Amino acid sequence: MAGKNKNQKKSLPSRVAADNRKARHLFHIEEEHEAGISLRGTEVKSLRGGEGNIRESYAEEKDGELWLVNAYIPEFSHGNRFNHEPRRPRKLLMHKREISKLGGLIQRQGYTLVPLKIYFNDQGRAKVLIGLGKGKNVRDKREDVKQRDWDRQKARLMKEMG
Repeated sequence: MAGKNKNQKKSLPSRVAADNRKARHLFHIEEEHEAGISLRGTEVKSLRGGEGNIRESYAEEKDGELWLVNAYIPEFSHGNRFNHEPRRPRKLLMHKREISKLGGLIQRQGYTLVPLKIYFNDQGRAKVLIGLGKGKNVRDKREDVKQRDWDRQKARLMKEMG
């Protein structure tokens, strides 16, 4: 089999299971990283059903490993006594080099790791898109709203002009 071409662009997520749309409103996202996630069978089934919430979750580094904390994946409806705990910490899978780089940025420069999406890639594996960001203050949020409104108005005017 032939290997992947390094110059190819990464494909977009094929099926989004959970989305954190509010993250871009609350944080300046400077970098995005893709990480695998260690899940149990019933968690995968719940996510495939489109259930799950990462709005209040975050990622943290402990002992050289990344963990997704406070992500809510509800119990599988047809599960049995081996069903999972909905808010358990889940291990994120990344290279040690990337983890140490992100851990250093979090500790020294006050960044936060915010999960942006949980999705299934083309091979059917669950992935998490993590954003490295700094919190916005009220003034920054107002500036974003003004800029978005101006962009809409500008597009409307351009459309009317021809």
